Amino acid sequence: MDEMTELRELRAHVSAPDRGRLAPGRARLTEAARAGQWRRALWRRREFAIVAVVAAVTAVAVTASLLVGGKGTGGTVQPAATPGVRYKGVSAAEFLRQAADAVQTQPDGAVPTPKQWIYTKSAQEPLDKDHPETGGLENWIRYDGSASAFRLGDRPLEVTKMNLENGGAGDDRSPREMYRVLTALPADGRATLKALRAQNAIADSEEDSQARSDYIEISVLMSADVMPAKGLASLYRALALVPGGKVTGHLVDTTAGRRVIALDYGHKRDPLTGKPMYDQWLIDPQTYLLVGRRTIVGGKTVNGSSLIRTAVVDKAGETR
Repeated sequence: MDEMTELRELRAHVSAPDRGRLAPGRARLTEAARAGQWRRALWRRREFAIVAVVAAVTAVAVTASLLVGGKGTGGTVQPAATPGVRYKGVSAAEFLRQAADAVQTQPDGAVPTPKQWIYTKSAQEPLDKDHPETGGLENWIRYDGSASAFRLGDRPLEVTKMNLENGGAGDDRSPREMYRVLTALPADGRATLKALRAQNAIADSEEDSQARSDYIEISVLMSADVMPAKGLASLYRALALVPGGKVTGHLVDTTAGRRVIALDYGHKRDPLTGKPMYDQWLIDPQTYLLVGRRTIVGGKTVNGSSLIRTAVVDKAGETR
């Protein structure tokens, strides 16, 4: 069975979208086909000590995690002022430890109620010049995983019923289940790695090194819709122990219109072109929160997305 057949079966419960909605998703699927392991990067139904393990791979481009909950939280992204910290020559491990310490001190807001929705507006990376309207895709997902929605430009809102909790839709999991996993992560990076390895939530490939397997486990959790501060700090500390990371020595621009720190990880060869390929995580230089991710092949951005706005709202279609 080829990758596209597997992906179609995986998303069989979702109604067929139009071309505009497919644009960001197509980029994500292309990344999945290129990366190989991602076509099976779904959290199997296993348990941590107190919570079930969950999946974070979806058919839309990765946006960013919402650190705080509650109605009215979130906001439009504003270009960040250049911080006093110099990133040139700073190792990935050093940066991630610094980021973990900073993130952990940030307070969490109220956790969304089961019936509330997580709203995100994201910009495609890179912006599709032929279809520039895809640079402002709006998505909603209910916290209990029972429905999702999207809107592109002035088009009507489209709502899709889902059943993500308790294995209702295969291996996908709701934002609520994902949040429970993140709150249970150990504070120590080595303990977090140990827990992820013990559970082996994403099946290891015989072709992958331990570092590659660790990175895949961590990166799936880093794509959660709602992120507790301590959970993100745990992931940063665990990732600091994974070799192969690199911090860009200067701030980079995103399609969403902000300047961010670029953290490169997951280096390998593109199986289609043989060119170097890696993930580039986009991190706010003031808050150290994740605001997007993109895939770089041969020095060029081929897909991804960056955050414009996020919030917890009461109904699909609301933005604040």
